[in-house]
Amino acid sequence: MFLAAAVQMRSGNDRAANEARALELLGEAAGRGALLIGLPEMWEHIGPAREKHAFAGPVDGAQLARIREFCSKRAVWCLAGSIAELAQGPGGRSAEGSRIYNTTALISPRGEIVAAYRKLHLFDVDIPDGARYRESEQVAPGDAPPAAIETSLGVKIGLSVCYDLRFPELYRQIGADLLCVPAAFTAYTGKAHWEVLLRARAIENQAYVLAPAQVGRIGPANENRFAWGHACIVDPWGDVLADAGGEQEGIAVAPIHPARLSQVRRDLPALQHRRRDVL
Repeated sequence: MFLAAAVQMRSGNDRAANEARALELLGEAAGRGALLIGLPEMWEHIGPAREKHAFAGPVDGAQLARIREFCSKRAVWCLAGSIAELAQGPGGRSAEGSRIYNTTALISPRGEIVAAYRKLHLFDVDIPDGARYRESEQVAPGDAPPAAIETSLGVKIGLSVCYDLRFPELYRQIGADLLCVPAAFTAYTGKAHWEVLLRARAIENQAYVLAPAQVGRIGPANENRFAWGHACIVDPWGDVLADAGGEQEGIAVAPIHPARLSQVRRDLPALQHRRRDVL
């Protein structure tokens, strides 16, 4: 058994302030005994693409340096939410022109990046409350599904990012024990779908789900952008073990029991009943 923590933040477009706050919340979670701590999507910056290009770099560059240092000092695993990754091509120019990747990474207790994943599904949606989102204008999609990562925690971890949550076939491919969904779900869609989708992915895959989240008014002050919050941890039966609520920054902490995975999969062996020969 080990403790996991899902961080809930309210990020803006001041990267230095966001990083300082993220490190505070990581420290709070580690102080409560969490060995796996997740940051939300875009924890480092929510704002115009032109601002991201001022600091975006490779995933093993400066952006995650302080997070990696924290992991090695506190001997914890960190799901590093998502950052703006600049993929370099010939001549030092971005391989995708002016766009960046929305990239999550898993960092070990030695401060090593053991896996990285570029968000596959991009959020291009007109919300009925009047908000317009065109993630593809800033972000290039990833080109490969993630693989489950073996860890010293006794569970295999799978990576995804926010809007990926609506595509169950992705999680079937991952085949993990603990699915990570760092997110900045809108308040409008989150109210209706956030918890039910997280619980569905947990039940379908008989896996834990770790879901860090943005909360409240996020991004630049002149934008009316609101995130649902409710960073949470869900168990393989679909029960919500911890929920950070929908108002304030904070953390949701809950125990992860590898034996619970075995029990659920033994008592209801749905994964063994999959018809891979026809589906």
